[in-house]
Order: sequence, then C-alpha cells, then structure tokens
Amino acid sequence: MQFLNVLNANIRREYILLKRYLPNTIAMLITFYVLFLGMFAGISLIGDPSTQDTNIQYVIVNYIFWFLAMVVVNDIGWQITNEATQGTLEQLGMSPMGIWKIMLSRLLSTTLIEFIIIIGLLYLSMFTAGQWLNVDVLSILPILILTLISMFGLGLIIAGFTMILKQIQAFLQILQFLLAGLTFVPLSVAPFLAFFPFVKGIDMVRGIMINGMTLSQFALADILILVFNAVFYFGIGLFVFLRCERFAMQKGLLAHY
Repeated sequence: MQFLNVLNANIRREYILLKRYLPNTIAMLITFYVLFLGMFAGISLIGDPSTQDTNIQYVIVNYIFWFLAMVVVNDIGWQITNEATQGTLEQLGMSPMGIWKIMLSRLLSTTLIEFIIIIGLLYLSMFTAGQWLNVDVLSILPILILTLISMFGLGLIIAGFTMILKQIQAFLQILQFLLAGLTFVPLSVAPFLAFFPFVKGIDMVRGIMINGMTLSQFALADILILVFNAVFYFGIGLFVFLRCERFAMQKGLLAHY
C-alpha cells in the first residue's frame, strides 16, 4: 500500500513537471519528431524503392523504442543528479521506503506518463509516413512489459553509479547513441544481441507490428530468452543499485554534492 501511495505521488509529480515546464516538453516532442522526419526523408529520397515501405516501418518501430529506452534508462540518472544538486538525495535515503523503491516508483511513473506521449508519436509517425502498422495490443503488451522490466534493470544500474559519481552527464549523452545502436540493429545481423537488455523484445514487437505475427507464433525459445533477460537484468540492476547505495551511505556521499 505504501508503494502504491509513493507511485501515485510520483505520477502526479511527473505530470506536474511536464505541465509546468510545458515549453521544454513541447521542444522535446518537436525534436524527436524532426528526427523521425529526417530518417523518413532519407529513406524516401535515397532508399531502395522496392523495400522502401518495409524500411519506413522498421524506422517507425525502432525510433519509438529508442525514445522509450532513453526515457526509461537515461531519465533515472538525470533524476539522481538533480536530487544531488538540489540537496534532497539524503532525504530520500532517510525515507522508510528506501531509495530503491522511490526510484523504482519514479521509473514506473515516468514510463506511464511518457507512454501516453509515445503512443501519440507512434500514430503521428504512421500518419506522416502513410504506413499503418499492426498494433495488436494483446500480443504486444506481454512482450512490452517484459522488455520494460529489463530496461528498468539497466536504469537502476545507471542510477546506482550516479549516486556515487554524481556527474555522469557525458556518459548519459554517449548512452543515447548506444541505445540507438541496440534499438536499430536487427537480430538477423547480430544474433548474439538477443541476450542484451530489451533487444529481443524490440525484435519480437517488430515481428508483430510489421509482419503481422501474433504472440502464439513465437517459438518457446523466444519467450524464454525474453523472460530470462527481464529477470536477469532487473536482478542485476537491483543488486548493483543496492550495493552503490550502501557504498554511498558508508562514504557519506548522499549528504553532499
């Protein structure tokens, strides 16, 4: 019940921040939409006409998941940095909920609020490109949930290191391009990426949205890899975060910037 109260408070907090800093929110949306227009124009002008439709569909799905990955993975690092600069990080450490539960609720609230924006961007992109993907919610949702869990694990790792190092903005900027690589590279080119966080889930969602597959058509091995990635990366993420939190408390790093 306590966690639900914290989650509710963070959902309201996220909504208020997006609303209060509306120009920044609008600028973020315009930036990502312009990026899509650039990719769409590139494929339309210089791409192979015989595979143009398929390539555009791949771009739509990959670009949406790139935005989602940056929101989930990068945002928590920025939040830790902001808490440290504002001098409120130690207060989170003194909460009976513990920092990791508060940060997990932040991840969930950010994902829920931003997901509404992502859906809007998805349909705007499909309308712009004139390519309507197969949005099979019943097939996509279980895969998406497991994919998000692995993203949460990666986000917790970033948050843990941020508590100790405080300033990792340069790394987060580099991470944006790493996330783009993991999102855009298909598994057919690099099959070993199936065991990287969220890559398998994105590949399965591509199969549903582009090729019209359903959840029942995936092999058992695909489902097992997806579940393994979710459990493994979330477990590793939580372990690393708790170790970093303990180290930061022992060294008194939460009390100062």
